[in-house]
Amino acid sequence: MSAPLANIAAAKAAARDLRARLAAEGREIGHGQALELIARQHGFRDWNACHAALVVADTPAWQPGGRVRGRYLSQPFEATVISAAPQGAGWYRLALDLDAAVDVVRFDSFSSFRKRVQGTVGPAGTSRERTSDGHPQLVIEL
Repeated sequence: MSAPLANIAAAKAAARDLRARLAAEGREIGHGQALELIARQHGFRDWNACHAALVVADTPAWQPGGRVRGRYLSQPFEATVISAAPQGAGWYRLALDLDAAVDVVRFDSFSSFRKRVQGTVGPAGTSRERTSDGHPQLVIEL
């Protein structure tokens, strides 16, 4: 077995590289055949099984109905994902139903509790938006 494949694009690139190496040796194979060989080289029975495993690996943990934990306005939470809308290049707009409401105000004589929050997080699980002290507004633990 070779080093694990990171994603579908990496598997397809490996298949292209394999085809090029074999062509340099005078052995022409099709792209489908190269994909099958790459899949077997990585321990899968065929390309379909490899592709299915890589799709699951590429799927973020935050799917509707999924459970997440993290920090909102620096306060820890656990929540159920209500919706997760792709925003491109690994970014997702999330709506979360928090198990316990968090206070979104940092003032001793006033409180405002929220149980449902929304935010956009990137591949690292953090939002671009920051609190006044520079921390990400929303952090989802990966």
